[in-house]
Amino acid sequence: MDLGWVDLFTDITLDILCEIVYPCPMKQMITAKLKLHTAASQFQALRKTSLAYRDALNYVSRYSFAHGKKSNQEWLQKETYAAVRATYHLPAQMACNVPRQVGATYKTLWTKVKKNHAARKAGITKKRYKGLDQPPKYVSPTLTYNSHRDYSLKPEQQVSILTLDGRVVVSYTGYQKHLALMRAAAHIGAAKLWYDKPRKQFYLLVTLELEIADPTPETHQHVVGVDVGQRYLAVTAQLDNGASFYSGKQTRAKADHYARLRKRLQHKGTRSATRRLVVISGRERRLKAATNHQISRRMVDQHPHSIIGLEDLTHIRERTKRRHGKKASKKQRRANRHASNWAFAELHGYIAYKAMLAGSMAVKVDAHYTSQACPRCGHTCEDNRPNKGLLFVCQSCHYSLHADLIGARNVALRTLLTRQDWMSTGVLEVSPDVSSDEAKAARRSRYAELRWSPDTSPQL
Repeated sequence: MDLGWVDLFTDITLDILCEIVYPCPMKQMITAKLKLHTAASQFQALRKTSLAYRDALNYVSRYSFAHGKKSNQEWLQKETYAAVRATYHLPAQMACNVPRQVGATYKTLWTKVKKNHAARKAGITKKRYKGLDQPPKYVSPTLTYNSHRDYSLKPEQQVSILTLDGRVVVSYTGYQKHLALMRAAAHIGAAKLWYDKPRKQFYLLVTLELEIADPTPETHQHVVGVDVGQRYLAVTAQLDNGASFYSGKQTRAKADHYARLRKRLQHKGTRSATRRLVVISGRERRLKAATNHQISRRMVDQHPHSIIGLEDLTHIRERTKRRHGKKASKKQRRANRHASNWAFAELHGYIAYKAMLAGSMAVKVDAHYTSQACPRCGHTCEDNRPNKGLLFVCQSCHYSLHADLIGARNVALRTLLTRQDWMSTGVLEVSPDVSSDEAKAARRSRYAELRWSPDTSPQL
């Protein structure tokens, strides 16, 4: 289990894919990727430090596993701090970061164990989660640095980094906009030293905290609804009948190629096949991330100073009824794979943080029957989408349109309702209220009263 890479990209994702919450003042976390230009001696010092940090992580992971798989960070630090300092010669702050990271890993694994136990008890699955059968092993030599303790930025694009052999001052380059933010009022937080093994290159991933102006109904008058899917990865709808389609045909064809290749390599099962599987997984992950970045950037640039409505897809797999295993046909299994493999949550996160930086904002609305409800008359039934195809035909008013555009229009209407509540109450609901069945029923009864009309556009 390559938990080193998992922790790295989880932390980066947590920095970038911020939760859609708007405190006062609003703050946005982004990650600046700095390329370090090291001399031979500096490279060896960084490499030695990162490997020692990884070995310390594995030591604390084995210790926690042997003592009841504990995730308490304070207990782990009390029990292992002295041994980490003496054995791996890590500085004090790094020795404190090691048990914190291991404790967070065990806490995540215990959460997955509990969810799996509940799913097995409910009959959703028969598979037992095996993440805690062995102590988690950290493979990636990625270590955490605290600002002004383990590293500090210097003038002329240089950074001072702590190693086992003392501090080294290294020059760096990066994305010009991020460098400008670092020189301006951005608050600089913790960083991660990441080693790109194929290129033998070190990068410093620095967390930046930006303050964003508070949104108001007057500054966010335009409403956009976003529907995500398979044939079209995203479809946007505006209240003035404008729409945009983002096709996923080429991307899905490439993902299908990777799936077929992965199946053959898994069947082969050799060491060489395993190495190729690792390479393919990285390519597929980068393909999805690049596609989601492009879609979110185009979407945000086309709709400045807008409220972008996104579907709340939490527990969508449990809510949808699909056949699995031997009961499913070959076409159904392929559809299940398409729906499960694409990173829709990542796309939503990219839209959210890019929108906030561009002066817009993203909110979540209930996805309840967005693709089956007629936006013109409100009639809702499964027959409105014959054979679950791309054509929507209302069985009541016979209104027909592209099914994904129907979903986007329903999301736009629900987003407009959120904006109207914001104007009347002064409180912005950034996610649907799921606290009780009564709250869900009341919200969905209001959704049933929405109707699509050119008059629904706000008068500017």
